[in-house]
Amino acid sequence: MTSKTLETVSILVHAAAKVGKSTLSSTAPVPLLVLDAEGGWKFIKARKKQWDPMTEGIPRYDGTWDVCVVTITQWAQVDRVYQFLTQREHDFVSVAIDSITEIQRRLKQNLKGTDSMQIQDWGQLLTKMDSTIRAFRDLTLLPGPVRCVVMIAETREDKGKWRPYMQGQIGVSLPYLVDICGYLYVAPKLDENGQPTQNVRKLWIGPHPQFESGERVQGVLGQEVEEPNIDAMMKKIFANIKMEENE
Repeated sequence: MTSKTLETVSILVHAAAKVGKSTLSSTAPVPLLVLDAEGGWKFIKARKKQWDPMTEGIPRYDGTWDVCVVTITQWAQVDRVYQFLTQREHDFVSVAIDSITEIQRRLKQNLKGTDSMQIQDWGQLLTKMDSTIRAFRDLTLLPGPVRCVVMIAETREDKGKWRPYMQGQIGVSLPYLVDICGYLYVAPKLDENGQPTQNVRKLWIGPHPQFESGERVQGVLGQEVEEPNIDAMMKKIFANIKMEENE
């Protein structure tokens, strides 16, 4: 694997249904590997390739596709993908998990099937899920080509604040594990007369009393990114860092 550069970022995006979380993750640098646990990627416009990690070797980038999609129907596929990413040569610059909320449900199903969860089962669920999230996040820190890891989550209101929807304390610790935690929403765009003309997506990444959000990229992107594009955000972040280093 290639040596790691410093230009890496981990991102968590949470939002309500049908706001455009998958569309946002599709703007990560390619070649992009997607763990699609919700089936939403069949509607994303991109040059795509399907990969079954249980029966096929890891695909190498040949220029005929930009996005490699693994349709997650069982937890074993998640483990298998991670093994490939850490034990085999590959070309993926970005990895997206869509969504970690649904993947946690797959893990729960793997542990107990349709049986009720017991206290010890919840502990095992949370430990395994926390370990998995950290492992995929750490792909940006390990030697290899991965420069961007994007995690998508559902959202829910808890104690007056919209937070990533995860069972257990992971929902609390998760925002602290990544470089950028953003709340994605749709808002009207106003014309010069102050009238709404169209809806635009916005990603709030600054502190906010109503949304779980934050960043540690030194405010380069501001508190809110209109019509966010992950590739463009990364370029802006690291261009600013290089500029400061040269001053």
